[in-house]
Amino acid sequence: MTGIDAQRLRETLAGVIGPAPWYWETFPSLRSLADQHFVWTHHGETGPIAHLVTLRLEQDSALARLALNTYCRPFLVPPHFVGIWCPEGRSIRVTCFDPDQLKAFDLAEVAGWFKQSSDRIYAATAPIADFEIALSLAPGTHKIDAPAELRTVDELIVPTSYKATSNDDPAFALFVLYLQAGLVEVLPQRWFTPAQYQVGRQWITRAARDPESHRIFGECFGAGTFLLEEDSCRLGEWITRTP
Repeated sequence: MTGIDAQRLRETLAGVIGPAPWYWETFPSLRSLADQHFVWTHHGETGPIAHLVTLRLEQDSALARLALNTYCRPFLVPPHFVGIWCPEGRSIRVTCFDPDQLKAFDLAEVAGWFKQSSDRIYAATAPIADFEIALSLAPGTHKIDAPAELRTVDELIVPTSYKATSNDDPAFALFVLYLQAGLVEVLPQRWFTPAQYQVGRQWITRAARDPESHRIFGECFGAGTFLLEEDSCRLGEWITRTP
């Protein structure tokens, strides 16, 4: 790998946040302004709350403060908030919660919710910020109306499906949210096409920017881990390949 340490990228990628519930162990724990410590819990693969991931106070295992359905990804919003992004129809939804404001609820309230609801986020308290970005945005950079509560986040890389009109068009894109600047950059992944990959069975799960080279690298489920070219739209090389 030219000039870039592949082992360093592999180690960094292991800690990059991925979607619920499969990557729940990468979710960040957080300490609130009131100095309360919150942690994530995965509720197993069987039973009424199977596959659910919840946020709770470290010392309180019986009550949850937030529950996440599939494909949700939490991220830290400095200094003390937690953000969530998830697919919402043909949009990307980005929300923000103050953990100190989150009301507790019994896990019985969400029993069966995972299977019956198309909602991605369950909470007894409304978010302090909530907005959506259309997946129909053309390639390039666009202004977005990012709420003030989220503007302490510099960069958020969002892998998402992208409408391919032919077998040779990109079926995935990276939406790079510069929330501090109120901008989003749409980067179609021109290498990930229906002609080359099994869309649905193979998908880009997570991505990050290498702080040294500033190139984006990530993971494609069913294919391997990759490093993009400097244009962030084309495959540079594989870091590892899935057998």
